[in-house]
Amino acid sequence: MSAYRDLIYDVQGHVAVITLNRPGAMNAWYRGMNNELKQAAIEIENDPNVRVAIITGSGEKAFSSGIDLKKIAAGENFITGSDIRDYYDGISKLRDVFTMYEKLAVPVIAAINGYCLGGGLELALACDFRVAVEYSVFSLPEVQLGIIPDLGGCQRLPRAVGIGKAKEIIYTGKRIEAPEALRIGLIQQIYSKGKLMEETLKMANEIAGYNPVVVQAAKRACNVAMSYPLEIGLSFETTSSAFTMNDTQHGARPFAIK
Repeated sequence: MSAYRDLIYDVQGHVAVITLNRPGAMNAWYRGMNNELKQAAIEIENDPNVRVAIITGSGEKAFSSGIDLKKIAAGENFITGSDIRDYYDGISKLRDVFTMYEKLAVPVIAAINGYCLGGGLELALACDFRVAVEYSVFSLPEVQLGIIPDLGGCQRLPRAVGIGKAKEIIYTGKRIEAPEALRIGLIQQIYSKGKLMEETLKMANEIAGYNPVVVQAAKRACNVAMSYPLEIGLSFETTSSAFTMNDTQHGARPFAIK
């Protein structure tokens, strides 16, 4: 297992828990943390024992406040070079780390423990679904900084909440509290303070208790639904079902006995 500086990587049974661990900076991320997020995704992909992953933040204030603007102001830049190609390649490399979590074979749950802003929200949107503590706050404030959400926010937020609501959130940079986030479908559950990780782990272990071949096939089929026309998605779903039929039969027997 790799050593981490800005993440805590812990496997509990069949569940991998990734904790963004810069509480003094509201778990803002920078080049080093981004590299560690990539490494953690690789570890999960290569560990057949892991069936579900959780991403959360350290402390009680924030999941992540996004890019560390203090480091950028101090001269650290994610991107080397100054022409359009350099910026395109640099942003693509950052974005692709988030996409790694979307494409992981196993389900990934974002357990949001406070502020979830900018790149932090874009990371959460790359997860399969999101649960949050009751005082969480969400925003994509990039337009207020003179940029656009460029790590997947303009693509994944419309898929989560619909195009009209996504445009409103992106164009205004407005902040949304947990009850509103639940109402519009940005998150799927709200938990009280002190219960977030307990309930998320409970859900993760429930999912991990099912046949991983079937769960992972379902994830692939759902991801196809968001990227291709219905007819292609239906064909992929049927193919996935056919290839997992033996696993389905094994899983059905205990229920039939009950």
